[in-house]
Amino acid sequence: MADHHGDQDVEAITAQRRLDCYQNVSQATPPSAVFCPVLFDGWSCWPVTEAGMTANQSCPDFIPGFERANTVSYKCEQDGSWYFHEAYNKTWVNYTSCVNTADLSFRTIVVSIHCFGYGVSLIALLVSLALLFHFKSLRCVRILIHMNLFASFALNNCLWLLWYYVVFDETAILISNEIWCIALHRVLYTGLISNYSWMLCEGLYLHTVLVWAFIQQSSLYWWMNVVGWGVPLLTTLIYVPVRAWLGEGDELDMCWMRDFRYDFIQQIPVAATVGLFLINIVRVVVLKLRRGPANEPSGGASRSTLQALRATLLLVPLLGLNFLLTPFRPQGGPPWEYVYEIVSAITMSFQVGTLRGGFSFFNPESGRFQGLCVAVLFCFCNGEVQAQIKRKWRAARFRSKRANSCTMTTVSFVRTSGPQNGEDKV
Repeated sequence: MADHHGDQDVEAITAQRRLDCYQNVSQATPPSAVFCPVLFDGWSCWPVTEAGMTANQSCPDFIPGFERANTVSYKCEQDGSWYFHEAYNKTWVNYTSCVNTADLSFRTIVVSIHCFGYGVSLIALLVSLALLFHFKSLRCVRILIHMNLFASFALNNCLWLLWYYVVFDETAILISNEIWCIALHRVLYTGLISNYSWMLCEGLYLHTVLVWAFIQQSSLYWWMNVVGWGVPLLTTLIYVPVRAWLGEGDELDMCWMRDFRYDFIQQIPVAATVGLFLINIVRVVVLKLRRGPANEPSGGASRSTLQALRATLLLVPLLGLNFLLTPFRPQGGPPWEYVYEIVSAITMSFQVGTLRGGFSFFNPESGRFQGLCVAVLFCFCNGEVQAQIKRKWRAARFRSKRANSCTMTTVSFVRTSGPQNGEDKV
């Protein structure tokens, strides 16, 4: 899928081509009594064509993945109407001949990298959740917030895998624009927004433990859930009816993947989340540096505060490091564009997933390994989790050695208590 700026360029080009196409209608001379009129199909302008003939022209050069050197054709039927596709229930031009097969194969590889990243991340997140559920001694508000963050990432990765395998390559599904496809797309983006809202909760928790040291933890966790899951749901509940009622033309097609003029409804909460999160991190770090250890009640920051600060600081690179590659995108086409796409697919996969196709501020093609990154930083590298795993491992080894010791003792006892040499055996 093209990025947002690419979509804007295509829209501007097609708008101009449409205008030029119909301005030349009056100049067209019908070749016979029965003919097909001038038609702009959204990409190309088809001239007046005699019935029974086929019009040919070069493929559009502004569509990513199309080869201009190839030719596309459109048949004018005997009754003077352009070819009508029964399955799509509309006049339709077959642009498959324009597809650059080499580029298509490369894009397939990139998509495979993305899907692999989602799969690895999903496994890592599920393992992390299983560990945190298993070790009940770790249950505190900070760990519960981590678990909700893991759950939001796992939901997002699962939905993206479902989207790729069910919808992504199915043009017929996108064109049919069924309700379930629109619903899947909206649920997918709701899950994606929840990633940001739970990262905001990580920052809010740090702020809270520093400012209100004696706040009730159960009440705090309840409000974290309101922010973490409530903000994405509220955003979706506002966005869906606005788009359903005010959307026009292409904005309501293709499972709502096209840009919408009121996309800021989704952009504002996430942009505010990122802004508030980063501002709060900087504020907290500056506050800690100014106060210093001498001003802490116990001569230093509490252990839980330091853990919360470290965990929250770990999220900073996840919020936007992927955008460092954006200014360096090559414009000359292959092979440097291919190199960029591969490097981008790998490096951006470790960052937070962002929204494309309706979000100018975000890019969903990143974030493939985001869940893996969060799981490694917050769970697998967590000292408390590692300590619990080591304790369980030592306990399991001790039980194993004790069982072996008991077995050896039993065998020895049986041997020593058996019949001695020279004694009668019963």
